[in-house]
Amino acid sequence: MRFLFRISFPTETGNDAARDEFSVIPTILEEQKPEAVYFHTENGLRTATMIINMDDASEIPRIAEPWFLALSAEVDVFPVMVPADLKKAEPAIKAAVKKYG
Repeated sequence: MRFLFRISFPTETGNDAARDEFSVIPTILEEQKPEAVYFHTENGLRTATMIINMDDASEIPRIAEPWFLALSAEVDVFPVMVPADLKKAEPAIKAAVKKYG
């Protein structure tokens, strides 16, 4: 199951990380092996958005804790689907439309 992680860190912590050439970020990413990761700003904060495929939601702390501890980050997690997942969900969507739509 794929999850989207949105990781934002406070300006001061981000500035400290920048002064250290963001050296902790490659270390974390090497351990976590995301399918994709993008860096951007959101609400004025340095932010990373990652897609990670996990077998179980119990793996969320394994992903979130390094960001919390290393960068005082805020971490939001969302389950997401690729087109093949949406296709698999089609019978359930059709059933909901039939019953509630």
